[in-house]
Amino acid sequence: MTLTQYDTCEPIDAQAADIVPDVMAERWSPRWHTIREASLYCGLSESTLRYYEQVGIISGIRRDPISGHRIYDDDDLAALTTISCLSATGMPLADMREYMAQRSSGKVGAQGEVELLQRQRDRLEAERNFLEARSEYVGLKIQYWAAVADGDDELAGEIGAKAAKKAETLGQQASMRQHNVK
Repeated sequence: MTLTQYDTCEPIDAQAADIVPDVMAERWSPRWHTIREASLYCGLSESTLRYYEQVGIISGIRRDPISGHRIYDDDDLAALTTISCLSATGMPLADMREYMAQRSSGKVGAQGEVELLQRQRDRLEAERNFLEARSEYVGLKIQYWAAVADGDDELAGEIGAKAAKKAETLGQQASMRQHNVK
């Protein structure tokens, strides 16, 4: 299945174009894609595409005049790919909606995009720090249980104290994350 607007065949020379004008017209006309094709192309489920349209992240999707089904052109697929990438970063829906709304707003829109993306980068940095702290805690617990298995009670006590401190910090970070999500 081809998901591109144009056929990948070699271009037809001008003389051949005179001979087969219908083929030439078909070759260079836009290709419409079903919601299934769009879903496969961008990696978002069909239900997610419908939901994103319902909440205003995706707009301007045309409908087939006969069947009423959604149809997507290549520009739509490019926008869906952007949305898929934003979603993969964990960007909140409201920010995704704002990002997509200001894409064509020139310099003003570009500044807004920068601010949205910087805010998302800050969220990801905080998430990375939280994951690192969790990984450190697990590492300490591995060391603790290894010391216990070796019968080194003194080392196990030292590591256990470090793990307890790290657990307290993790609890505080988790609490802060929950408050920021709400």
